[in-house]
Amino acid sequence: MSQVAIPAATALLENAKPLQHKAFAGKMFIDGQWKDAASGARFERSSPAHGQVVSSFPEATGEDVEAAIHAADVAFKKGPWPRMKGVERARALLVVAEGIKARVEEMSLLESLETGKPLTQARGEVSGCVDLWQYAASLARTTSGDAYDSLGEDMLGIVLRQPIGVVGLITPWNFPIWILSQKLPFALAAGCTCVIKPSELTSSTTVILAEIIEQAGVPKGVVNVVTGKGPTVGQPLAEHPAIGMLSFTGSTRVGGLLGGIASKQLKKVALELGGKNPQIVFPDCDWDAMVDAVVFGVYFNAGECCNSGSRVLVHESIAEKFAQAVVERAQQVPVGDPLHPDTKIGAIVSENQLGEILANIDKGIAAGARVRLGGKRYDAKGLYLEPTIISDVTPEMSIARDEIFGPVLSIVTFKDVEGAIEIANDSAYGLSAAVWSNDINTCLTVARGVDAGTVWVNTFLDGYPELPFGGFKSSGVGRELGKQAVEDYTETKTIQLHIGARKNWWLPQSTK
Repeated sequence: MSQVAIPAATALLENAKPLQHKAFAGKMFIDGQWKDAASGARFERSSPAHGQVVSSFPEATGEDVEAAIHAADVAFKKGPWPRMKGVERARALLVVAEGIKARVEEMSLLESLETGKPLTQARGEVSGCVDLWQYAASLARTTSGDAYDSLGEDMLGIVLRQPIGVVGLITPWNFPIWILSQKLPFALAAGCTCVIKPSELTSSTTVILAEIIEQAGVPKGVVNVVTGKGPTVGQPLAEHPAIGMLSFTGSTRVGGLLGGIASKQLKKVALELGGKNPQIVFPDCDWDAMVDAVVFGVYFNAGECCNSGSRVLVHESIAEKFAQAVVERAQQVPVGDPLHPDTKIGAIVSENQLGEILANIDKGIAAGARVRLGGKRYDAKGLYLEPTIISDVTPEMSIARDEIFGPVLSIVTFKDVEGAIEIANDSAYGLSAAVWSNDINTCLTVARGVDAGTVWVNTFLDGYPELPFGGFKSSGVGRELGKQAVEDYTETKTIQLHIGARKNWWLPQSTK
């Protein structure tokens, strides 16, 4: 099968309307006050789809980071938040959830403009955060320790869970409000105070969330937002001795650097990093469901997703049939202006990211892989990349091993179950995977054998607040969500209570 060409621009790109939008002017939120940077500097964010400035923010320096951390430290040591009853913190989180619900449209538009993702998708992401905050509120009331009444008649053991302290939260650009909502409400439920550094590409929804938190009556200093770049905000945040825990979502490279900084101070870290997630397809699967899920899995959020199903392992007996089916389906996926209701794939977040994706495609071609669909930038205004499918990929190629973070699908073949598991695990990553088969034995064998924090069986990219999320190997450290999520932001303390008279270890001879 030869490469299928894609038109120079789809109708949704050719007919995109000029953007009518007043730029959002944000401020930092420190110690309950809305502030500019101490230097007075600001930076702007332009829409990757429209090339127009859509927001601007203070460009923080170390002085601003220090002020935010000090505020959070004072709020933790002297403020009421860590000492509130769980039910009181839960009520505040539920008010925040309602505040998000009331501002879904405003937040969704800004997220779409800053990220380039379709507005319909941004709307689903923002509205879905309501459930995360509500679930975290339930955990604020139910997180508990243990008691041990089995240590003998003279001893009672109590294990407490206490908030870890000030938490630094560093969030990425691909799902800015969703990923923050996988962290912040759970840290708050535990009684921690927080300093947040959003990506400089997508700061608007974080700033609006701070407005909602302020209106919900959360005490000053409990939540602080500092906007700016990694070297001037993220690194000082990780290095500061008053930060008790660092939670970061982003690339494995940056996560490794931040983890190294934190480890020098024996600081607790939670790292949700990259992935090269395999969907493993067997001949006896539900064909239509699988094809749809594969196309969805790689093109959702334009492939800018740590859980992207960017690597499909398909049984060699159906490899060509599979390639033709996904090419046919991918050609039908609308690419265009993120604000158009029919768009499924929007713009790539930045020129730099687009260049990295194209460079990865070129590496694959140079290694002998074959482009079956797309592979090029659209000849249109904005940062748009053709949905891309690449076959003849072997496991050792970089395009089968490196996280591309774009709308690029690599097809690798396998011979049997054991071979599929071996190829799936021959990766630095272990975030997620999927298996497609109507044989439950095959599904369970793969699910147990693949090194991944999440394995989907006959589905892909489903998620629930109740289920923990995180990865093996270079995909990260720790888990978010699930009933243990609040516990990650706590330290355990053992209290041993002696009952009655204690026996002496030694008495001088004169007193015997």
